[in-house]
Amino acid sequence: MSSVLVTNVGELTTNDSTLGDGSMLGLIHDAALVIENGQVSWVGDRRLAPPADRAIDAGDAAVIPGFVDSHSHLVFAGDRAAEFAARMTGHPYAAGGIRTTVSATRAATDETLSINVAHLVDEMLRQGTTTVEIKSGYGLTVADELRSLAIARQFTEETTFLGAHVVPPEFVDDPAGYVELVTGSMLEAAAPYARWVDVFCERGAFDGDQARAILQAGMAAGLLPRVHANQLGPGPGVQIACEMGAASADHCTHLSKQDIEALSSSGVVATLLPAVEFSTRSVYPDARALLAAGVTVALASDCNPGSCYSSSMPLCIALAVREMRMSPGEALWAATCGGATALRRDDVGHLGVGAKGDFAVLAAPSYLHLAYRPGVPLISSAYAAGRRVA
Repeated sequence: MSSVLVTNVGELTTNDSTLGDGSMLGLIHDAALVIENGQVSWVGDRRLAPPADRAIDAGDAAVIPGFVDSHSHLVFAGDRAAEFAARMTGHPYAAGGIRTTVSATRAATDETLSINVAHLVDEMLRQGTTTVEIKSGYGLTVADELRSLAIARQFTEETTFLGAHVVPPEFVDDPAGYVELVTGSMLEAAAPYARWVDVFCERGAFDGDQARAILQAGMAAGLLPRVHANQLGPGPGVQIACEMGAASADHCTHLSKQDIEALSSSGVVATLLPAVEFSTRSVYPDARALLAAGVTVALASDCNPGSCYSSSMPLCIALAVREMRMSPGEALWAATCGGATALRRDDVGHLGVGAKGDFAVLAAPSYLHLAYRPGVPLISSAYAAGRRVA
């Protein structure tokens, strides 16, 4: 057995309400934790910590669970910087820009795509993200969706088949034919490499009936559902996510009272992506209304080359606090335990006994600094299963 003692923790966020101050963050001051064989085996007052094979001195800094980024699109080639510049001068965001990335991704080699994913995952690790979900969706052919998922699987077990991102140019006059392809041979090829099935249920992408058919086919193939919902305007996405028992409805920018009630009663997580609104100059989701209704809220980056080319979960926290009126504690919980809930994981997103030893040491005395000092590189080091990874 191999054990490591993380000691001299000035403030430890456990996300276990049975620990420390009894809040949702389970804060413990002057804390320590022990990780054995990659899992947390003890948490508490540092003066009471048991011995271990080796020690990590946190230097009286704050320690938080590793961020869980439950929504990203990392398998792509090229960028859309010109599209971003156009948005900043008044052109609205629309789903059709995805096709630009599809063209570049199809033309890229496997090596190019793998190198780009590795770069972005490393970028995420250096910002404290230790669990990441990666979607396909920039190939939109059987072969390209298959290779996108195979590449993503090299970096994470949380892979999502998103063949239903948009209808590709070759099917523009036959969207029904493309849905048939997605639910047929494309799904058959992709399923062994995916845990999740997703659909962009939005104007310019897929309507409610198409989304339902795609999710039903994915579930029949053994995949778990999640939905891109209600980003560009009101629509059926959230209701379909709740109807289908999806793990999460992502974006949730334009919600009716009925949508919020459905999320609350169904237990579907509302995954909010505030860096998208920042990058597209769009209205932010109403996080306060969701929280008031008892909806579980997650924060994720939605890192992609079009609507949000940022991998920074600390940025998402700062935006959630400033623009969506979440408290710093609510935002940190949403970026860790909320993301884990959106992935139906109970082994990450917290530092209670039995959790994976995934954590980040901050160059700050408190988690509050994540929102208090936006744009500052506050992740001093990151650990996965007790091993330093950044």
